[in-house]
Amino acid sequence: MSLLISTWIKFFFLFAPFFVLSMFLALTRGETAASRKQVANKAIVASVAIALVLLFFGGSLFAVLGITLDSFRIGAGILLFMSALSLVRDGTRNHAVGMPSEERDDISVVPLAVPTIIGPATIGTILVYGAELQGWDLIIGIGGLLLALGSLAIILYSGSIIEKILGRTGLNVLSKITGLVLAAMAAQIFMSGVMGFLQPQLAS
Repeated sequence: MSLLISTWIKFFFLFAPFFVLSMFLALTRGETAASRKQVANKAIVASVAIALVLLFFGGSLFAVLGITLDSFRIGAGILLFMSALSLVRDGTRNHAVGMPSEERDDISVVPLAVPTIIGPATIGTILVYGAELQGWDLIIGIGGLLLALGSLAIILYSGSIIEKILGRTGLNVLSKITGLVLAAMAAQIFMSGVMGFLQPQLAS
């Protein structure tokens, strides 16, 4: 149960829900409540599919490419820290800057699911978790992932109400707090990779 809760919380902050909400509200401005719900549903379903593929095939991908888990931890930690720094500094993720202003036929998958919910830093972190979690822990990790995306779906469904309560400034503040949590997660992932590299050398 503790692993489920911790995984849920990690994934919840990893998806930067309040930044996603800000993007969602901007992308669906002027849409009806039913249309917004439909966009949210498709974005969450697409995110679940992408995240599950990353979780299951992370280890296989490392083996095919000849990449060690520790090296990927370092790379993912750096990328996640850059994303967190962008959230704290600008209230946005660096990979989502420059959102196109023209109308799209369907914005639920691109740019909402990718790269707003599942961005480069998120992909790297999910790959690391997928390689770390084995057996029963992987099943619990999937449960935490689904709970996090379910929580994100509830936030998107309640977007209009949350926006009225918090306002744009409140959403920006929450995005910056999310960035601080992501920075701590990035440091932990990075340091675990560094320690993994140094441990054989220290042992010898």
